[in-house]
Amino acid sequence: MEILRYAAFSTDPAGGNPAGVVLDAAGLDSATMLGIAADVGYSETAFLTPRGGGRFDVRYFSPLAEVPFCGHATIAAAVAYAERHGTGPLTFETRAGTVDVRTGQDAAGTVTATLTSVTPRTAPLADEDLAALLKAMRWSADDLDPALPPRVAYAGVWHPVIAAASRRRLAELDYDFDALGELMARHGWTTVDLVWRESAEVFHARNPFPPGGVVEDPATGAAAAAFGGYLRELGLVAPPATIAVHQGADMGRPSLLTVGIAAAADTGISVSGTGVAL
Repeated sequence: MEILRYAAFSTDPAGGNPAGVVLDAAGLDSATMLGIAADVGYSETAFLTPRGGGRFDVRYFSPLAEVPFCGHATIAAAVAYAERHGTGPLTFETRAGTVDVRTGQDAAGTVTATLTSVTPRTAPLADEDLAALLKAMRWSADDLDPALPPRVAYAGVWHPVIAAASRRRLAELDYDFDALGELMARHGWTTVDLVWRESAEVFHARNPFPPGGVVEDPATGAAAAAFGGYLRELGLVAPPATIAVHQGADMGRPSLLTVGIAAAADTGISVSGTGVAL
């Protein structure tokens, strides 16, 4: 068994979101996977069990628990696989459902991976849950952008989507780790997707991740896919559309996620990015 380490959504090892990758996890049980993820220490590690024909069973573990789906570890695993076996289509059978992935390579040899999420969903965020979330974040209602209303969004896992009224508010991240972690565990939220809209096609994001034992994720593919579904369902983009999500700059690991939003409401959201070995 080989444990690989890749940064997703960057071509610079100093950027992106690090993930562990095991390309052949056949025979590993849950306890072993969790132990490996804890030893690796990244926000997630992806474990692939080949089924043949480019199809894999995939499980994702944070240092503390298994999660149904992880976008950045999917990108990292796809890039790692393509660098060893060539580019092309892959199918990841995850606990959240089937995720199609394709990889390609440019003239300079850089591999890009694109995942297509399960069908996204958006749900209301109850007033009392929003109040508890803002309290844990140490935000107020005045910090919110009224044009991007709070919701809970899903594209494999659930994320509250909270839009900041200013880039400065987004940059000043100082939350109550224990209080937010307890609230998120109670509702089954994976990360909180904090966003700021720079323009119609450019967004900035930060993703607190206390359920995984991580203060902040530098690039969150699952949240980007959920956010794409949120924008489509609320009519905040005119699909088909492509948006850029910049994440990680405030923590010194700049990342770029490219989100493709198809017009049909029952289709998944695509998230594309590069990856680099660490």
